[in-house]
Amino acid sequence: MGQTLSEPVTTKDSARCSNAFYDVGSSCMQGWRIEMEDAHTHILSLPDDPGTAFFAVYDGHGGAAVAKFAGKHLHKFITKRPEYYSSVELALKRAFLDFDREMLHNGSWSEQMAGSTAVVVLIKDKRLYCANAGDSRAIASVRGKVQPLSIDHKPSNETEVQRILAGGGRVENNRVNGNLALSRALGDFMYKRNSSKKPEEQIVTADPDVKVCDINEDWEFVVLACDGIWDVMTSAQVADFVRHRIASGMPADQICEHLMNYCLAPNAYNYGLGGDNMTVILVCFIHNKPYDDLVVRCGGTRNTSIESGVGDSSAFKSPLTSSSVSMCNLERN
Repeated sequence: MGQTLSEPVTTKDSARCSNAFYDVGSSCMQGWRIEMEDAHTHILSLPDDPGTAFFAVYDGHGGAAVAKFAGKHLHKFITKRPEYYSSVELALKRAFLDFDREMLHNGSWSEQMAGSTAVVVLIKDKRLYCANAGDSRAIASVRGKVQPLSIDHKPSNETEVQRILAGGGRVENNRVNGNLALSRALGDFMYKRNSSKKPEEQIVTADPDVKVCDINEDWEFVVLACDGIWDVMTSAQVADFVRHRIASGMPADQICEHLMNYCLAPNAYNYGLGGDNMTVILVCFIHNKPYDDLVVRCGGTRNTSIESGVGDSSAFKSPLTSSSVSMCNLERN
C-alpha cells in the first residue's frame, strides 16, 4: 500500500463543465497517502480537433511527475499522429508509445523511478475510443447495463505474464519483479531496458489496449477512475451507485465526491482498501437535451432536485465509512 498519513487528507478538488452533448464532473482526493500522485484531464473540445472530446485519468506511482506530464501533453501526441484522421485507434496506440519515447530520450526522465497508468476516453463523430495502459479503468452505463471499456493490466493476467517472462522479467506475489503491481504504464523505464525487444514487448509496456464503441441515445454515462475506486467497488457497483445519484438529480461533480467518500477507508488498516489516492471523472451523455432528461432515463423524475452536497445514500451503506473534506493538485486544461 505504501506510506500513509495519520489522518486522511479529504478536501477535494472538483470541477464541472458541460456543452450540448456532455455534462462532466470530476474530483480528486489525496486520502491516506503522503502525496497526491494522480492527474486528470477533461477537454470538451480539443484545440486541434474542436468536434472531439477527451477525458483521461493518470494514476502515478513512485511520484507524480509522469502523471502530471501526461495530463498536460498526452492528448497533443494523439492529435499530432499522421493517422489520427484515418484511424483514431492506431493513432492512440502509437501516441502512447511516442509519449513514452519522448520521455525516455529527452531530459532526465529515463533516470526517474516514476511511472503512471493512463486510461483515456476520446469521443469523435459519435464513436468512443478507450485506450488503457495499467490498472485504472473506464466503464459505461448503457440503458442501465454496465459495459466495460478497458481491461486492468495486472501482472497475474496470462497474456501479461507471457510478455513479462519473454522480456526477461518475473512475476512474484502478483507483482512485476516482486515490485510493481501493474504490468503496463507510462514511464517505469527500469522495466524497459531489453534492447532486443520492441517497446510493445518490454517487461512493462506503454502499449495500450483500445476499445471502440458507437454511441447512441441509450448511452447514459461513462466513469473513468484510478484503482483507488476499483479496489473497493466492482464495475457494476460503481455504475449502480452513479445511476442512483443521477436519478436523484445530483450534479456530476458531487457524484464523484460521494463515490470517493464511499470508498475512503475509516482508518489506515484496511490492507490498502480505501487508502489510495482517488480520482474520478463522470461523463454524462445528455444528447442535446436537459440534464433532467438523463435523470428520467436513470429512473428519476423530471425536475428532481437535491440539496447541494447532500444525497440519498440509503441504497449504499459503505463498509468503509468516512468523513469528507482538503486539496489535491488537478492537472486539466
